[in-house]
Order: sequence, then C-alpha cells, then structure tokens
Amino acid sequence: MNSTTRSKSPSALLILRRARAAKPGQIYGVPGQGDSVLISFLVIIGLIFFWWLFTTLGLIKPLFLPSPQAIVEKFLHIAADGFTGSSLLVHVRISIFRVFSAFFLACVIGIPLGLWMGMSPIARGIFDPPIEFYRPIPPLAYLPLMIIWFGIGEESKILLIFLSVFAPVALGARSGVKSAAIEQIHAAYSFGATRWQVTSQIILPSAMPEIITAMRIGIGFGWTTLVAAEMVAATEGLGYMVLSAAQFLQTSTVIVGIIIIAAIAYTFDFMMRFVERKVVPWKGRT
Repeated sequence: MNSTTRSKSPSALLILRRARAAKPGQIYGVPGQGDSVLISFLVIIGLIFFWWLFTTLGLIKPLFLPSPQAIVEKFLHIAADGFTGSSLLVHVRISIFRVFSAFFLACVIGIPLGLWMGMSPIARGIFDPPIEFYRPIPPLAYLPLMIIWFGIGEESKILLIFLSVFAPVALGARSGVKSAAIEQIHAAYSFGATRWQVTSQIILPSAMPEIITAMRIGIGFGWTTLVAAEMVAATEGLGYMVLSAAQFLQTSTVIVGIIIIAAIAYTFDFMMRFVERKVVPWKGRT
C-alpha cells in the first residue's frame, strides 16, 4: 500500500502543478479560448447554412425570412443608394452618436455615484430607491414622459438611452465596492492615507472588474433602447430604419438593420473585453 501510494504521489503533484500554472480555461478537460472560437465559428456557419437551405427549398416564405442572398443584395443596395434619402453611413453615425453619448454620460455620472453609494450609507439611502424604482420599467413606458418634458429632439432620445444604461452602471459600481478588502482599507488609513487615496488606489481597482462588466451590460441595454428612442420624430438612425421598413413589410431591410446593430454592439463588446484584459488582468485568476 505504501509503495503504491508513493508511486502515485509524483504524478498527482505534477498534475496539480500544471493545473496551477495553466491559464483560466486551459485546465485539463476544459476547452480553451481557441476551441471556443472554433466552436462559435462552426455554429455560425451551420446557422447560415440551414438558413440558406430552408429559404432555398421554399420552406420559409421570403416575407417572413428572406434568403441570405437577398439580405446581401439589400445591404449593397442600401449602402449604394441609402434609405429614405439618407445614406447608410449617416444612419449608422447618428445611432452611434446617440448610444455612445448616452453611454458616456452614464459612465461619467453612474460610476462615481455608484462608488459613493457603496461607501456611504447616506448616499445609498438617497439614490438607491429612485434607481431601483425606475430600473425594471421598460423604456417604452416612460418614453411619453421624455417627449413631454424634453420635446422630440435629440435630448429626449439620448436621455432615454441614458436612463437604460445608467442603472446597471451605477449598481455595478456600487456592488464592486464590496470587492475591496476591509483590511487593506484599514491598513491604508493607519498609514495616513486620505479618503481620496483609498478610493482611487484601493476601492476603484478592486471594483473595476464589476464596473467593466456593468458597462458591457449597460451598452447592451443602450442598443436595445435605441429602437424605442427612434420611434418618435426620427428621420435618421438604424432604429428608425428598422421601424420604417417594418411598417412596409420590408423584412430584408429590417434584418439588415438588425445585423448592423448587432455587429456594432459586438465590436464594442470585443473592445471592452480587450480593455478588461489590460486593466484587470487578474480577473478570473486565483
């Protein structure tokens, strides 16, 4: 028994050392990042193939789902001739401006406010009820109020998107404060650190993983709200393009708009993942 146990110990220790040295997602039996990318690529190719197959065989009518060829042709047509008098680039630029203006304002206001709420019971008591009150309400519910209060210009559209992004960003920053170790905070104060130094050098770095995650979630809500924001008195934008095409049953144009919105949102999320790896490289590691 002792000899058997001793013979197995070195291999067990070797496996343990390799597991500790491995990066997240590279533990034995767990697919790595390269495997996930390959699987995602194959899934996309498979979906497009079945999409082409069903539409080519006539199993799905073009009114409900045009073929991939029709989507590509419609995209090229809109890229060349525009939509309702405006070029595709203008529609994309207007929507990006609306979403990212609201996203920038939500981060500038929401992150400091969320950190303050996490550190101060008074601030949490003041701001938590209104945020939690409006957070579950769909944007379409308070869209009429935005129009009544701020008119039908850009202000109401940007503010509507801002409200959808602000809540997850602020609550994510508030939740991230809990990640800071109380021992580190007490040690910093004992060495004479100011409140600003503790916030900027201990609390903020500890909260960054949850803040970045909240920003990624918030920008997703922003793109979701874009269509609602461009429902009223909008003549340009991807949401307007989708809604206008839907009224005339132009399914191919609707799908083109959806794909463009998804592509822009995915590109920004990919950039946020890159920033996350650079800013908080310790996330997901033990």
